[in-house]
Amino acid sequence: MSKLIFVNLPVSDLSKSIAFYEALGAVKNEQFTDHTAACMVFSETIHAMLLTHDKFRQFTPKKIADAKDSTEVLICLSADSRDEVDATLAKAAAAGGTVDPGPKQDYGFMYGRSFEDPDGHIWEVMWMDLAAAKEAMSAPAVA
Repeated sequence: MSKLIFVNLPVSDLSKSIAFYEALGAVKNEQFTDHTAACMVFSETIHAMLLTHDKFRQFTPKKIADAKDSTEVLICLSADSRDEVDATLAKAAAAGGTVDPGPKQDYGFMYGRSFEDPDGHIWEVMWMDLAAAKEAMSAPAVA
């Protein structure tokens, strides 16, 4: 069985966050959704658990960071092409996200951009040509 990942994110407005992630193409799993949490499915192996602050506090004794002011984690999703990276960012912008809070990354064989969700959580979307990346990384260093 493949490993699954569940990214748990504290959100200030659950309905707004659900709408944002649905606009990106995630599907809400009703089986794990109630008034305190929503499971948003990106793929068979990638899920984002959107948790109200009260629900999130049940899992940690630590203060919940304000993702608009500080960053604890950067989440990165793979894309199948450069065009898919740009299309995902366009969806994020249309849904009210902040696009490109950091610089675009374009190394020819690798291309990435990022967006912030309504709570300030940063998601990177990255495409990589694996064959070209392996070739670039195995090339002798130029002095």
